[in-house]
Amino acid sequence: MTPPTSERHDEVILVSNRGPVTFDIDADGHPTTIRGGGGLVTALSGLVDLTPVVWISAAISDEDARMQAEAGNTAISLPDQRGTTAGRFVVIDPTVYDQYYNIIANPMLWFIQHYLWNLSQAPDIRRGELDAWEHGYQVANAQFADVVSQELARRPDAIVMLHDYHLYTAPGIIRAAHPDAFLHFFVHIPWSQPDYWRVLPNHIREAILEGLLANDIIAFHTSRYARNFLLCCEDHLGLRVDYERRLVHWHGRDVWVRSYPISVNAPAFEAIAQSPEVAEEEGAILRRRRTHLVVRVDRADLSKNAIRGFQAFDVFLDRYPEFLEEITFLALIQPSRQDVPEYVDYLAKIKETVSRINTKHGNTDWMPIDLRIESNMARAVAAYKHYDVLMVNAIYDGMNLVAKEGPLMNERDGVMILSENTGAHEELGSFAVSVNPFDIEHQAEALYEALTMPANERQERLLHIKRIVHENDIEKWITAQRTDITEKRAHDSARG
Repeated sequence: MTPPTSERHDEVILVSNRGPVTFDIDADGHPTTIRGGGGLVTALSGLVDLTPVVWISAAISDEDARMQAEAGNTAISLPDQRGTTAGRFVVIDPTVYDQYYNIIANPMLWFIQHYLWNLSQAPDIRRGELDAWEHGYQVANAQFADVVSQELARRPDAIVMLHDYHLYTAPGIIRAAHPDAFLHFFVHIPWSQPDYWRVLPNHIREAILEGLLANDIIAFHTSRYARNFLLCCEDHLGLRVDYERRLVHWHGRDVWVRSYPISVNAPAFEAIAQSPEVAEEEGAILRRRRTHLVVRVDRADLSKNAIRGFQAFDVFLDRYPEFLEEITFLALIQPSRQDVPEYVDYLAKIKETVSRINTKHGNTDWMPIDLRIESNMARAVAAYKHYDVLMVNAIYDGMNLVAKEGPLMNERDGVMILSENTGAHEELGSFAVSVNPFDIEHQAEALYEALTMPANERQERLLHIKRIVHENDIEKWITAQRTDITEKRAHDSARG
């Protein structure tokens, strides 16, 4: 990826809770590194190819904290796939980090932004939650802001790009210290409608909105989430919002609200697909497969809606018994946030649901659902290559990159069942079988539609999705943001 010449020398200060690498000590006492997981780290790593970067993230391990202590207030080298990236760790007291991350960010904000709270029973906002906001989330955000301010003192013209729901109040602190800094914030999860934000006490939701409005550009994956944010500014802060131009006037500045759909690095995934590890997993899948293969690849997150997907498969088998013993549902589920009680319970319910369905429909030679609780990239890519149906039925999702990775890799004209509440639906919904994620009957019929779809239609739908994923790649995602940053800077300069 080659950036425009005019932007090549722009420096970027990247800020996210997790960084590209964590340092550790192995069982033999030798230093080792663990690559940062998740699509966010992968996407942000693409910026390193385009511009000088200092990546600020939380110290996750004791070794991270030790290395930063030795470096003082200067950047250290973070080894990555491209060589090294300059980075700094924010060292946060464990008690503060627990309140910031495990009480406020997860689950409080995550559940609000994915509409996951059962509001008749939870949350209960008491002194513990209020203290966690004040002495956890706010303190951690202030520490991130302090490190950013140190870096801005060295490079005042750098673009500060902050990411995700962990850091909503940091921009306001940075803006107070550096009024002329350019701040860009990307929210990678859904932005819920105004009424759902009323779960939070007024002073907390106002602090979140005001913190975000300290940025020059606030970005989301879809136009729907951007509009929801504008509605919140109007409803909760009483601000006049320009929906046509997608901006909010705040403290003498025009704050732009934009949407940029994130994607995947297609060449990198295509290279992985040709690896010996994937070939080995393909052999195992092909030896076991029946006539039809349904696949899902997900974290065991409540928002991913795995249980309703399995329940829909149960209804499908009841309704269409001709598929019995001719179909397998391969579910690759990665454990997620097992330190949060709701997630522990959810994973247990996934296992219970699968066991019940397998007992009901299976026999000694065939189990309808092949559930793997694991994180295995090679197996996931092999499954992508050979599915007939890919199920992506999330309750709500900022984007859902499985919806892009799967079709990109598929070699069997596979059909995707896609929840209308995923961010990916805005781009890909026309070429998937769209479903309401709460409607189990609808999802059962979608399975039948996908499995009986004419071959030419299957092929045409998949080719369209592949084209979109290739065209709207990770480079386009980054370039679109940098183009708007350049335009916004020119706009602000012209206003004086």
